Amino acid sequence: MLEQLKKLAIEKLQEKMGANSLNSEATNGAAEEGASSLIDSLMEKVGAGDMSSITSLFSNDGNATEDSGIVQNLKDKLSEILQSKGMNAEEAEAEAGNVAPGLVDGLKEKFLSSEEGDSMFSLENLRGLIGGDAGGLLDKAKSLFK
Repeated sequence: MLEQLKKLAIEKLQEKMGANSLNSEATNGAAEEGASSLIDSLMEKVGAGDMSSITSLFSNDGNATEDSGIVQNLKDKLSEILQSKGMNAEEAEAEAGNVAPGLVDGLKEKFLSSEEGDSMFSLENLRGLIGGDAGGLLDKAKSLFK
């Protein structure tokens, strides 16, 4: 499921960041790094046994996406990534602020979807990642980004 989630995040980021001031290669690189950052953040929460923040993020619990610590972290990381690709700080912060909540909302749609093709995106599958071997899970997740 992590690979599918990362792939979807990359696609959503590429789509949302397509009209920025960077060239397509830099934008695609930023999308891949941003998706990796999001997965890393989710896996840190899983490894720490903090499923409540993930459950809140991908459900309709009434909390605004923008208020999530995971989204705030993603905004900061995306801003850093965009700046490292050549975007000025002000534009990078604005782009990250616009893109991060939309990315997470796009992923949330998959978790809330009842369509068969989206069945792999479920909170139960995320909970199943905790299992007995969180350390092994984190190693597997890290291997996705090498």
